[in-house]
Amino acid sequence: MSTGLPTGPVVVEVDSGVEGLPAVDYACIEALRTDTELLMIAPYQVHGSYSPTVAAYRPKTPAELADDALRRAVSHVRHHYGEGMSLVAISGEGARPRVLARTARRARMVIVGQQRATGSQRSRAARANLALAGRTGRPVVVVPDDWQPSAEDRKIAVGIDGAPLSSAALEFALRTASERQATLVVVYAGLPDHRDDNAELHPWLSRAEFVCSEALAAATGKYPGVEVTTLLSNRPAAEALVHESRQVGLVVVGCHAGHQQSDPVARRCLAVMTCPVAIVPERGTFTDDEPQARVPVEQGRTAARIGVDRL
Repeated sequence: MSTGLPTGPVVVEVDSGVEGLPAVDYACIEALRTDTELLMIAPYQVHGSYSPTVAAYRPKTPAELADDALRRAVSHVRHHYGEGMSLVAISGEGARPRVLARTARRARMVIVGQQRATGSQRSRAARANLALAGRTGRPVVVVPDDWQPSAEDRKIAVGIDGAPLSSAALEFALRTASERQATLVVVYAGLPDHRDDNAELHPWLSRAEFVCSEALAAATGKYPGVEVTTLLSNRPAAEALVHESRQVGLVVVGCHAGHQQSDPVARRCLAVMTCPVAIVPERGTFTDDEPQARVPVEQGRTAARIGVDRL
Protein backbone atom coordinates (compact mmCIF):
# COMPACT_ATOMS: atom_id res chain seq x y z
CA MET A 1 0.00 0.00 0.00
CA SER A 2 1.25 3.46 -0.89
CA THR A 3 0.90 6.43 1.43
CA GLY A 4 1.65 9.07 -1.22
CA LEU A 5 -0.39 10.33 -4.12
CA PRO A 6 -1.14 7.74 -6.80
CA THR A 7 0.54 7.68 -10.17
CA GLY A 8 -0.46 5.88 -13.35
CA PRO A 9 -2.80 6.69 -16.24
CA VAL A 10 -5.39 9.44 -16.30
CA VAL A 11 -8.79 7.71 -16.40
CA VAL A 12 -11.81 9.47 -17.88
CA GLU A 13 -15.39 8.28 -18.04
CA VAL A 14 -16.98 8.49 -21.49
CA ASP A 15 -20.75 8.76 -21.74
CA SER A 16 -23.04 8.71 -24.75
CA GLY A 17 -23.72 12.44 -24.84
CA VAL A 18 -21.76 15.27 -26.44
CA GLU A 19 -21.83 17.01 -23.07
CA GLY A 20 -19.25 14.48 -21.88
CA LEU A 21 -16.53 15.81 -24.18
CA PRO A 22 -15.37 18.63 -21.84
CA ALA A 23 -14.35 15.92 -19.36
CA VAL A 24 -12.43 14.18 -22.16
CA ASP A 25 -10.71 17.47 -23.06
CA TYR A 26 -9.79 18.04 -19.42
CA ALA A 27 -8.37 14.52 -19.20
CA CYS A 28 -6.36 14.95 -22.40
CA ILE A 29 -4.77 18.14 -21.11
CA GLU A 30 -3.90 16.45 -17.80
CA ALA A 31 -2.41 13.42 -19.56
CA LEU A 32 -0.33 15.58 -21.91
CA ARG A 33 0.83 17.87 -19.11
CA THR A 34 1.98 14.95 -16.95
CA ASP A 35 3.17 12.76 -19.85
CA THR A 36 0.94 9.87 -18.83
CA GLU A 37 -1.37 7.51 -20.66
CA LEU A 38 -5.04 8.36 -21.17
CA LEU A 39 -7.48 5.55 -20.38
CA MET A 40 -11.08 6.09 -21.52
CA ILE A 41 -13.76 3.89 -19.96
CA ALA A 42 -17.43 3.65 -20.97
CA PRO A 43 -19.54 1.74 -18.40
CA TYR A 44 -22.77 0.11 -19.53
CA GLN A 45 -25.40 -2.17 -18.08
CA VAL A 46 -27.45 -4.90 -19.75
CA HIS A 47 -31.07 -4.95 -18.59
CA GLY A 48 -32.23 -8.37 -19.72
CA SER A 49 -32.48 -9.73 -23.24
CA TYR A 50 -34.30 -8.06 -26.12
CA SER A 51 -36.16 -9.72 -28.98
CA PRO A 52 -37.39 -7.22 -31.59
CA THR A 53 -40.87 -7.80 -32.97
CA VAL A 54 -39.90 -6.15 -36.24
CA ALA A 55 -36.99 -7.92 -37.87
CA ALA A 56 -35.95 -4.86 -39.86
CA TYR A 57 -35.52 -2.75 -36.74
CA ARG A 58 -33.15 -3.59 -33.93
CA PRO A 59 -32.17 -0.85 -31.50
CA LYS A 60 -28.55 -0.78 -30.46
CA THR A 61 -27.61 -2.65 -27.33
CA PRO A 62 -26.03 -0.84 -24.36
CA ALA A 63 -22.69 -2.40 -25.34
CA GLU A 64 -22.97 -1.03 -28.87
CA LEU A 65 -23.92 2.41 -27.58
CA ALA A 66 -20.88 2.35 -25.29
CA ASP A 67 -18.67 1.42 -28.26
CA ASP A 68 -20.16 4.26 -30.30
CA ALA A 69 -19.42 6.72 -27.50
CA LEU A 70 -15.84 5.50 -27.31
CA ARG A 71 -15.35 5.82 -31.06
CA ARG A 72 -16.60 9.40 -30.95
CA ALA A 73 -14.31 10.19 -28.04
CA VAL A 74 -11.28 8.60 -29.72
CA SER A 75 -12.00 10.52 -32.92
CA HIS A 76 -12.31 13.74 -30.90
CA VAL A 77 -9.00 13.12 -29.15
CA ARG A 78 -7.13 12.26 -32.35
CA HIS A 79 -8.54 15.30 -34.14
CA HIS A 80 -7.74 17.81 -31.40
CA TYR A 81 -4.65 16.33 -29.74
CA GLY A 82 -2.93 14.32 -32.46
CA GLU A 83 -2.14 10.72 -33.27
CA GLY A 84 0.85 10.55 -30.97
CA MET A 85 -1.08 10.63 -27.73
CA SER A 86 -0.92 7.40 -25.73
CA LEU A 87 -4.53 6.25 -25.59
CA VAL A 88 -6.47 3.21 -24.45
CA ALA A 89 -10.27 2.91 -24.73
CA ILE A 90 -12.40 0.18 -23.18
CA SER A 91 -16.02 -0.39 -22.27
CA GLY A 92 -17.03 -2.26 -19.14
CA GLU A 93 -20.22 -4.12 -18.30
CA GLY A 94 -21.67 -3.53 -14.88
CA ALA A 95 -22.77 -0.85 -12.46
CA ARG A 96 -20.99 2.47 -13.00
CA PRO A 97 -19.32 2.66 -9.55
CA ARG A 98 -17.98 -0.89 -9.83
CA VAL A 99 -16.68 -0.45 -13.39
CA LEU A 100 -14.96 2.84 -12.59
CA ALA A 101 -13.53 1.52 -9.31
CA ARG A 102 -12.01 -1.49 -11.05
CA THR A 103 -10.60 0.59 -13.90
CA ALA A 104 -9.13 3.17 -11.52
CA ARG A 105 -7.07 0.77 -9.42
CA ARG A 106 -3.80 2.06 -10.86
CA ALA A 107 -5.01 5.49 -11.96
CA ARG A 108 -3.37 8.80 -11.27
CA MET A 109 -6.83 10.34 -11.13
CA VAL A 110 -10.37 9.69 -12.37
CA ILE A 111 -12.14 12.40 -14.37
CA VAL A 112 -15.91 12.42 -14.79
CA GLY A 113 -18.36 14.88 -16.28
CA GLN A 114 -20.80 16.76 -14.11
CA GLN A 115 -24.26 15.44 -14.83
CA ARG A 116 -26.89 17.92 -15.94
CA ALA A 117 -29.24 18.06 -12.99
CA THR A 118 -31.12 20.46 -10.76
CA GLY A 119 -32.27 20.46 -7.15
CA SER A 120 -32.26 17.09 -5.45
CA GLN A 121 -30.89 15.39 -8.58
CA ARG A 122 -27.74 17.49 -8.39
CA SER A 123 -27.37 16.63 -4.72
CA ARG A 124 -27.67 12.92 -5.53
CA ALA A 125 -25.09 13.27 -8.31
CA ALA A 126 -22.74 14.96 -5.84
CA ARG A 127 -23.15 12.10 -3.37
CA ALA A 128 -22.50 9.56 -6.13
CA ASN A 129 -19.23 11.23 -7.16
CA LEU A 130 -18.18 11.57 -3.53
CA ALA A 131 -18.85 7.86 -3.01
CA LEU A 132 -16.85 7.11 -6.16
CA ALA A 133 -13.78 8.84 -4.73
CA GLY A 134 -14.17 6.98 -1.45
CA ARG A 135 -14.59 3.66 -3.23
CA THR A 136 -11.70 4.02 -5.70
CA GLY A 137 -9.26 5.60 -3.27
CA ARG A 138 -8.20 7.86 -6.15
CA PRO A 139 -8.66 11.60 -6.68
CA VAL A 140 -11.84 12.17 -8.69
CA VAL A 141 -12.15 15.39 -10.70
CA VAL A 142 -15.70 16.44 -11.62
CA VAL A 143 -15.75 18.65 -14.73
CA PRO A 144 -18.73 20.89 -15.63
CA ASP A 145 -20.31 20.24 -19.02
CA ASP A 146 -19.49 23.78 -20.19
CA TRP A 147 -15.83 23.73 -19.12
CA GLN A 148 -13.19 25.20 -21.42
CA PRO A 149 -9.48 25.90 -20.83
CA SER A 150 -8.88 29.42 -19.53
CA ALA A 151 -6.38 31.60 -17.70
CA GLU A 152 -8.15 30.68 -14.46
CA ASP A 153 -6.63 27.19 -14.74
CA ARG A 154 -3.39 28.78 -13.48
CA LYS A 155 -4.96 29.29 -10.06
CA ILE A 156 -6.05 26.51 -7.67
CA ALA A 157 -7.82 26.64 -4.31
CA VAL A 158 -7.70 24.01 -1.57
CA GLY A 159 -9.47 23.89 1.76
CA ILE A 160 -7.60 22.75 4.88
CA ASP A 161 -8.56 22.48 8.54
CA GLY A 162 -5.59 20.78 10.14
CA ALA A 163 -7.19 17.33 10.12
CA PRO A 164 -5.41 14.38 8.45
CA LEU A 165 -8.21 14.40 5.89
CA SER A 166 -6.93 17.63 4.36
CA SER A 167 -3.26 16.62 4.08
CA ALA A 168 -3.78 14.48 0.97
CA ALA A 169 -5.92 17.22 -0.58
CA LEU A 170 -3.17 19.77 0.05
CA GLU A 171 -0.50 17.56 -1.48
CA PHE A 172 -2.66 16.88 -4.54
CA ALA A 173 -3.28 20.62 -4.92
CA LEU A 174 0.44 21.36 -4.63
CA ARG A 175 1.33 18.68 -7.17
CA THR A 176 -1.26 19.99 -9.61
CA ALA A 177 -0.13 23.58 -9.09
CA SER A 178 3.46 22.54 -9.73
CA GLU A 179 2.48 20.76 -12.95
CA ARG A 180 0.45 23.75 -14.14
CA GLN A 181 2.88 26.38 -12.83
CA ALA A 182 -0.16 27.74 -11.04
CA THR A 183 -0.73 29.78 -7.90
CA LEU A 184 -2.22 27.89 -4.95
CA VAL A 185 -4.69 29.53 -2.58
CA VAL A 186 -4.94 27.72 0.77
CA VAL A 187 -8.33 28.45 2.34
CA TYR A 188 -8.78 28.24 6.10
CA ALA A 189 -12.35 29.12 7.06
CA GLY A 190 -14.29 29.87 10.22
CA LEU A 191 -12.89 33.26 11.27
CA PRO A 192 -15.10 34.56 14.12
CA ASP A 193 -17.65 37.15 13.02
CA HIS A 194 -16.95 39.42 16.00
CA ARG A 195 -13.49 40.57 15.00
CA ASP A 196 -13.36 43.17 17.77
CA ASP A 197 -13.64 40.44 20.37
CA ASN A 198 -9.96 39.73 20.96
CA ALA A 199 -10.83 36.89 23.31
CA GLU A 200 -12.13 34.95 20.30
CA LEU A 201 -10.09 36.43 17.48
CA HIS A 202 -6.55 36.03 18.78
CA PRO A 203 -6.80 32.30 19.63
CA TRP A 204 -8.41 31.64 16.25
CA LEU A 205 -5.68 33.53 14.38
CA SER A 206 -2.99 31.70 16.35
CA ARG A 207 -4.51 28.34 15.51
CA ALA A 208 -5.01 29.31 11.86
CA GLU A 209 -1.38 30.41 11.57
CA PHE A 210 -0.18 27.23 13.25
CA VAL A 211 -2.34 24.90 11.13
CA CYS A 212 -1.41 26.56 7.84
CA SER A 213 2.31 26.79 8.61
CA GLU A 214 2.49 23.17 9.80
CA ALA A 215 0.55 21.85 6.82
CA LEU A 216 2.57 23.81 4.29
CA ALA A 217 5.89 22.97 5.94
CA ALA A 218 5.09 19.27 5.65
CA ALA A 219 3.94 19.43 2.03
CA THR A 220 5.77 22.22 0.21
CA GLY A 221 9.18 20.56 0.45
CA LYS A 222 8.30 18.38 -2.54
CA TYR A 223 7.08 21.36 -4.57
CA PRO A 224 9.33 24.32 -3.66
CA GLY A 225 8.51 26.35 -6.77
CA VAL A 226 4.79 26.72 -6.11
CA GLU A 227 3.55 30.19 -5.17
CA VAL A 228 1.24 29.79 -2.17
CA THR A 229 -1.08 32.34 -0.60
CA THR A 230 -3.27 31.82 2.46
CA LEU A 231 -6.85 33.05 2.71
CA LEU A 232 -8.58 33.31 6.09
CA SER A 233 -12.36 33.55 5.81
CA ASN A 234 -15.21 34.13 8.24
CA ARG A 235 -17.50 32.12 5.99
CA PRO A 236 -18.25 28.43 6.67
CA ALA A 237 -15.79 26.18 4.86
CA ALA A 238 -18.07 25.24 1.96
CA GLU A 239 -19.19 28.82 1.39
CA ALA A 240 -15.60 30.07 1.46
CA LEU A 241 -14.54 27.56 -1.19
CA VAL A 242 -17.58 28.27 -3.35
CA HIS A 243 -16.82 31.99 -3.17
CA GLU A 244 -13.17 31.43 -4.11
CA SER A 245 -14.16 29.12 -6.97
CA ARG A 246 -15.27 32.13 -9.01
CA GLN A 247 -11.63 33.11 -9.44
CA VAL A 248 -9.87 29.75 -9.85
CA GLY A 249 -9.74 26.89 -12.33
CA LEU A 250 -9.84 24.05 -9.78
CA VAL A 251 -11.06 23.58 -6.22
CA VAL A 252 -9.60 20.70 -4.19
CA VAL A 253 -11.37 19.16 -1.19
CA GLY A 254 -10.69 16.09 0.92
CA CYS A 255 -13.04 13.20 1.62
CA HIS A 256 -13.14 10.07 3.73
CA ALA A 257 -12.49 6.65 2.27
CA GLY A 258 -15.00 3.84 2.14
CA HIS A 259 -18.68 3.67 1.33
CA GLN A 260 -20.23 5.55 4.26
CA GLN A 261 -18.69 9.00 4.02
CA SER A 262 -20.06 12.08 5.72
CA ASP A 263 -18.32 14.98 4.01
CA PRO A 264 -20.75 17.92 3.89
CA VAL A 265 -18.13 20.40 2.66
CA ALA A 266 -17.15 18.25 -0.32
CA ARG A 267 -20.77 17.41 -1.06
CA ARG A 268 -21.79 21.07 -1.02
CA CYS A 269 -18.90 22.04 -3.29
CA LEU A 270 -19.81 19.36 -5.81
CA ALA A 271 -23.45 20.39 -5.83
CA VAL A 272 -23.04 24.12 -6.46
CA MET A 273 -19.67 24.90 -8.04
CA THR A 274 -19.22 25.86 -11.68
CA CYS A 275 -15.50 25.06 -11.95
CA PRO A 276 -13.84 21.61 -11.81
CA VAL A 277 -13.71 20.09 -8.32
CA ALA A 278 -11.14 17.50 -7.23
CA ILE A 279 -12.20 15.11 -4.46
CA VAL A 280 -9.13 13.61 -2.79
CA PRO A 281 -9.53 10.62 -0.42
CA GLU A 282 -7.63 10.54 2.84
CA ARG A 283 -4.16 9.05 2.96
CA GLY A 284 -3.66 5.32 3.17
CA THR A 285 -6.42 4.48 0.71
CA PHE A 286 -4.29 4.22 -2.42
CA THR A 287 -3.93 0.49 -2.96
CA ASP A 288 -1.95 -1.14 -5.74
CA ASP A 289 -4.12 -4.00 -6.94
CA GLU A 290 -3.82 -5.93 -10.15
CA PRO A 291 -4.16 -3.76 -13.27
CA GLN A 292 -7.35 -3.64 -15.29
CA ALA A 293 -7.16 -5.56 -18.57
CA ARG A 294 -6.78 -3.09 -21.43
CA VAL A 295 -6.93 -3.21 -25.20
CA PRO A 296 -5.51 -0.34 -27.31
CA VAL A 297 -8.03 1.24 -29.66
CA GLU A 298 -7.06 2.85 -32.94
CA GLN A 299 -9.16 5.49 -34.62
CA GLY A 300 -12.00 3.95 -36.58
CA ARG A 301 -11.84 0.58 -34.85
CA THR A 302 -14.43 -0.79 -32.48
CA ALA A 303 -13.46 -0.53 -28.85
CA ALA A 304 -12.94 -3.83 -27.08
CA ARG A 305 -15.46 -4.70 -24.36
CA ILE A 306 -14.59 -6.32 -21.09
CA GLY A 307 -16.91 -7.57 -18.38
CA VAL A 308 -16.21 -6.54 -14.81
CA ASP A 309 -19.59 -7.02 -13.18
CA ARG A 310 -18.76 -10.33 -11.52
CA LEU A 311 -16.11 -8.99 -9.17
